[in-house]
Amino acid sequence: MHDASTALLAGRPADTATWSSFWDHLSADTLDPGEPASVLASLSQDAVAPATLTSLVRSLHARRTGPVRAFPGAVNVVGTGGGASTFNVSTAAAFVAAALGARVIKTGSRAYSSTYGSIDLLDRLGIPLTKSYDDTATSLARHGIAFAGYFVYPVELTVLARRILPLPMRPYGRLLNTLGPFLPALPGTRQLTGLSSPRLLPLAHQLAEAVEDREVWLCTNDIGADELISFANNVVHRGTGKPGLRLGRRVLNTAAGTLADLAPVTDPDRVVEHFLDVVSGRAGEVATQTVALNAAALTIAAERETDWRTAIASATTAMRDGAVRDLVNAVRDAGPAPAPRVSEVASRG
Repeated sequence: MHDASTALLAGRPADTATWSSFWDHLSADTLDPGEPASVLASLSQDAVAPATLTSLVRSLHARRTGPVRAFPGAVNVVGTGGGASTFNVSTAAAFVAAALGARVIKTGSRAYSSTYGSIDLLDRLGIPLTKSYDDTATSLARHGIAFAGYFVYPVELTVLARRILPLPMRPYGRLLNTLGPFLPALPGTRQLTGLSSPRLLPLAHQLAEAVEDREVWLCTNDIGADELISFANNVVHRGTGKPGLRLGRRVLNTAAGTLADLAPVTDPDRVVEHFLDVVSGRAGEVATQTVALNAAALTIAAERETDWRTAIASATTAMRDGAVRDLVNAVRDAGPAPAPRVSEVASRG
C-alpha cells in the first residue's frame, strides 16, 4: 500500500513528496489493484485534512511538463459547482465581460449537480473547447474569449480515470469540482472562482495559495450559489489577508428576487434559446442583473473598470443593445480555430 493511502486511512496529512510519489506509481501502474479508487474515495470524505488537498494540488502543478503559454491581462472564471441550482451564469458573464473588452478564459466541466454544466452548454451552442495554448491565443485574439480544453489540466487526472475503470469518475464529482478550479496551468492576471458555501473558504484560500501563475479571487454569498447573486449578500475575497468586499442589494441597488428567477432550463430543446435570451437581457430583471454583476466582477478583475455600479450598467447595456448576443453568434460561427500552417510550425521550432 502506498504511503498516500496509509496516511489517508490513518487520518494523517499527506505532503507534496508523498503525492509526487503516488503519481509516479500511478503512471507506472504499480499501485495495488483498487488503490486508485480507494484513494479517491478517501479524498472525498469531509474529514480529509485541507493540507492534504493543498499538497495534492501543489504536487500536480510541480509535475507539469512542456511549454505553458501566459495570457497577460486575461481573467479565468470557474466555479466549484454544487449548491443552489442556477442557469450557466458564469458562462453568460464571460461573454458579457468579453463584449466589454476584457480578455476572458473560461474553464469548467460537465454537469455534476446541475442540469447542464458549462461544457454541456457549449456543446449545444456548437462552441468547441480549445485544444492547445496556441488555439486559446487565437480565440482570445479573435473574440476576446476562449473556452480552454482539457489540455490545461494535469494529465494525471486522465491516468487516474483509466486506472479506476470500470468505475466512473462521477461519484467523485464533488471532490473534483472543489479541486478543479485550482488545477489548470493557465497563467493570467486573475481568476474569479465562486464557492457554493462559505464553509469552503478556509480550504479554498489554501488551494488558491498553491496557484502561483495568477491571483485568485473567491466569491461567496448567503444563499449557497457558486456565483455572485444580485439579490443576495455577496463577498468577494481578493486574496489572502485582504478584507472581503461586501456586495449586497443596498450597495448595488438591485431588485429583489429568488432562486426561481435563476432556475436552469430542464427542456433540452430550450437550453440554447434560453441562454441567448439571458445574454440579450430578455430573461427577466433578476437574471440580467445577476449576469451583469458577475460580468462586472470580471471586468474589474481584468482592470478594465474600477467602479462596480458603472461596470454593472455597462454590462446591462451590452446585453440589451445586442452586443453580447452578436459576440456569442460570432464565436459559434467561427467554429474550431484553424490549424497552423506547416511554415508556422517550423518557425516556432
